[in-house]
Amino acid sequence: MKFTKQLIKLAKQKNKTIVFPESAFSDRVLKAVMYIKKHNIANVILIGDESSLFVRNKKFGSFKIVNPKTSSLKEAFANQLYELRKHKGMTIEEASQLVLDPFYFSTLLVKNGYADGMVGGAEVSTARNLKPALQLLKSSSNTLVNSYTMMVGKNNLTDSPFFLTDCGLIENPTSDELSVIAKRVADEYKHFTGIEPKVAFLSYSTNGSANSEATKKMKDAYNKFKANCPNVLSQGEVQLDAALLENVARLKLKGNQDFYGGANVLVFPELSSANICYKAISYFGNLYALGPITVGLDKPINDLSRGCTVKDIIYLTAITVLQCKESEEKK
Repeated sequence: MKFTKQLIKLAKQKNKTIVFPESAFSDRVLKAVMYIKKHNIANVILIGDESSLFVRNKKFGSFKIVNPKTSSLKEAFANQLYELRKHKGMTIEEASQLVLDPFYFSTLLVKNGYADGMVGGAEVSTARNLKPALQLLKSSSNTLVNSYTMMVGKNNLTDSPFFLTDCGLIENPTSDELSVIAKRVADEYKHFTGIEPKVAFLSYSTNGSANSEATKKMKDAYNKFKANCPNVLSQGEVQLDAALLENVARLKLKGNQDFYGGANVLVFPELSSANICYKAISYFGNLYALGPITVGLDKPINDLSRGCTVKDIIYLTAITVLQCKESEEKK
């Protein structure tokens, strides 16, 4: 796939460092990081016990490995975690134990600039993988963190990718939240593809053909997005066929429209439909899912599906690298 090859090519140019919290207990992650390091997609930090990893493969002797239990950063990270969470009732004793958790320790490595991003979730739930990031890396400018999934590969409509949101985090977003989510993912679409986004707010109704709280939410979300982003092509509320197919759109949509068919950013009303749709496309169609990809954090922390392949880990690492902000040199 041309798009994924381009992701890898661009990631190689960035010289970013990604930490993998599941290195000690995931064969898929270990296979992926061997490839990532060999092909210079990213610098790699493994979390785990050095001797155990050496026993598994002597090549890990050339990797940077950090064991939270013996790290010189352990005490400083525990104090930092306590200061950040004491308003929630955390004690220093609890922080000292929690910092040994590979997901908290990895997140703190990212927060403090020792790594540029993190990729996890191959062996644990989204909640386990992302909870530390939601507590420690949430942007001070907002409280909303969402996700999206890239769908790539040849299909009957276009060779260009589709981005679907929110497929992994926000269960039932409000119209205000959907407007924010759509703006973020439209920006990500332009950033990753270089193509102008066409945003569709999906529903079981098109342009008022049905009337309910669910359809009203999508119409309101579209109107708010349109007011905030007048220069981004958008439509809503709209059914999936009208969002994608010009001939259907011209039958169902009336009046002045930004575009007829050809949507490439699909905004779903809630997590259930988005998650089901992206997995249905993956297994029944010819498209390949990359993600879910997290946006709204100060630094990129991404979550793999527990059904992920080694190839999925490699691609999500490249995406994480490309999400990294250009910043000062790591400590």
